[in-house]
Amino acid sequence: MSDAALVEDREERRRFNESFRPDRYDALLSDLDRMTSAPPGFRVCETPVFLSVEFSRVLESAAEELVGLLRTPGFKVHAASAIPPGHSVPNPTEHTLFLQIDFAVARLPDGTYEPRLVELQGFPSLYCYQVLLDDAFRKNFGIGDEWTPYFEGLNRSAYLETLKQAIVGDADPAEVVLLEIEPEKQKTRIDFGATFDFFGVRSVDVSAVKRRGKRLFYHWEGKEIPIRRIYNRVIFDELEKKKPPMEFRFQDDLDVAWVGHPNWYYWISKHSLPFLKSRFVPESRLVAEYSSFPPDLENYVLKPLYSFAGGGVTVDVKAGDLKTLKHPDQFILQRKIEYIPFVETPDEASKAEIRMMYLWDDRPRLVNNLVRMSKGAMMGVDFNKNKTWIGSSIAYHRRS
Repeated sequence: MSDAALVEDREERRRFNESFRPDRYDALLSDLDRMTSAPPGFRVCETPVFLSVEFSRVLESAAEELVGLLRTPGFKVHAASAIPPGHSVPNPTEHTLFLQIDFAVARLPDGTYEPRLVELQGFPSLYCYQVLLDDAFRKNFGIGDEWTPYFEGLNRSAYLETLKQAIVGDADPAEVVLLEIEPEKQKTRIDFGATFDFFGVRSVDVSAVKRRGKRLFYHWEGKEIPIRRIYNRVIFDELEKKKPPMEFRFQDDLDVAWVGHPNWYYWISKHSLPFLKSRFVPESRLVAEYSSFPPDLENYVLKPLYSFAGGGVTVDVKAGDLKTLKHPDQFILQRKIEYIPFVETPDEASKAEIRMMYLWDDRPRLVNNLVRMSKGAMMGVDFNKNKTWIGSSIAYHRRS
């Protein structure tokens, strides 16, 4: 595509911007606060993204191509070295249950615009919060029924039923826990609240879990409740940093079913990037693989393999930094992506990352999406101070 405007549907963008009023946005935020007991800990964007038919097809095609690469025997060979020593969890599943593929909307050297892979994760995302966000946008901004955030013909109810089956299955929801470190303090707590509201699955702190033999339990209103399934939301670099008191270790052989087996946090991660060879993937290599570094390091970013949400990323890379890395096998150099500001706003245009969200039961199914909007050098809040029309959002595409 050679015209940035073709990334979004021009008419719907015009309609939305002309009808936008600050009081409608305030009402959206108020609704999100009321929809669950845990309000969002992040900024919610004033607008969704309205993908054009053409760009939506390219985005889905890019995601499916990468999913295909993850299903090859070669990927399993590559992923075998992804888990740090001592971090493997027993009884892994044959495939991940959750898969996130993050794309930037990027400008290529020839002036065209395409999705470019930022990173991917074999880990849950905000599957329930995105339903609330869709509800709030529809209520307050009159999003038409011809627009949907869902894929494969799913609607809201079918999506939630599919998600419930993945998380709860046939278990008693009380015996399924969303496991986190101090869940009430997490920025994503609104998703935890929505998970309980939709499915009856409680958020439980890792320090509140009790162990007897191979069994785990938690207490609720004076009752001891067995844990049969763990919907794991623990980020392992946070676990390493905080070291909360725990009666169990992830590496123990426990009598629980993992909803999202922890090993996939490592197997499908930034560690995967050097393996993925596609026109949609920027050049990526482990630092340890270089005999000499590229002369144009200003065109690369340095990423630690095992951080989350952009932690530890170095944009201004120097050769001296690379030479002094203690663990060069735990960092990658990735060629920079030129994000294109394509969402028209009342002042400057916004850039976006679009996360394609999968559930993988008998096969990987694209079910929903998530968007992060930015006007800064990077996507994080620190790079978007005093900006509007940035933050958490959702992408709509036309129903097929």
